[in-house]
Amino acid sequence: MTIAVPTVHREVRLAARPEGTFRTDHLRVVEAPVPEYGPGQVLVRNRMMSVTAVMRTLMDGDIGLPMPAYEPGQTLWGPAIGEVIASADTDLSPGDLVVHNHGWREYAAVGAADVRRADVDSLPDLGAHLSQGLTAWLGVVRTAEVRSGDTVFVTGAAGGVGSLAGQFARLRGATRVIGSTGSRRKGEYLVGQLGYDAVVIRGEGAIEDQLRTAAPDGIDVVFDNVGGEQLLAALAVARRGARVALIGTMSSQTSGGFSAPVTIDTGALILRGITLRGIAGSDHLDATPQAMREFGRGLRDKTLVFPHTRLSGIDQAPRALCELLEGRHIGAVIVEL
Repeated sequence: MTIAVPTVHREVRLAARPEGTFRTDHLRVVEAPVPEYGPGQVLVRNRMMSVTAVMRTLMDGDIGLPMPAYEPGQTLWGPAIGEVIASADTDLSPGDLVVHNHGWREYAAVGAADVRRADVDSLPDLGAHLSQGLTAWLGVVRTAEVRSGDTVFVTGAAGGVGSLAGQFARLRGATRVIGSTGSRRKGEYLVGQLGYDAVVIRGEGAIEDQLRTAAPDGIDVVFDNVGGEQLLAALAVARRGARVALIGTMSSQTSGGFSAPVTIDTGALILRGITLRGIAGSDHLDATPQAMREFGRGLRDKTLVFPHTRLSGIDQAPRALCELLEGRHIGAVIVEL
């Protein structure tokens, strides 16, 4: 099968490092030659790419994350799913769908070892392959070890990770799930569409007071995407033996950086037997098959939904990231290319 390939395509490059608030003009959509592929590589026509908050962090340069930073003048990278157009000395064939990390461009030349076949039988919706389901599953299952009867508090519950974490927690037997978010509209969605029992709204009073009202008997599990005040409030309300999964630092990521320092009374944590545990998805890639199987099964039997927003065209990618950081969307943000 021969597929016509153009000589040029579009890709998104970092025009300048943001200082504070990200703006769309920090990125530039340019035309460039379609990349050449060599032995052991495939040429992929990207169909969709995901946009996540960590992409703002990577614009600040090397700040110690286990992933390469974005450099001014260079094309960004990120998760994408696409169709193999051509292959050189690999077991992949034109027409195969693959997931890889060379997004932010319409075509990509990728080493065969750096792509993963998309299991379209398990996840027939291509966008679902770009979900943050693995992160949500890892936090719920491997880090917090949610079990039957737990009361669970998810911070940043309307984001790409949080919107799935609460659902996974329910499937694992949690009897009460509480989420925090930044608007009443999002809170209504969490309760009405995702099965949350109660919400804490940022800006509508002290987080700790709202959380005590929502969980008068305390919480067993904290799934923390945010850090800062929300983490401290959760620790104050946590029961003895509570497990805390540290997943993200949205309180600082939206304006750059990854650090979210808080002052914690370690003595109180010791006396109450509270466990804090951070997790990096890159250390648990072995869990991907199981997580995706459970995700796919939940979508098929409708015990899970995949909240997301889709924007069309690579020229919309800078706007997509800007709107994500401004908190305009619920769930994952995906750009169709």
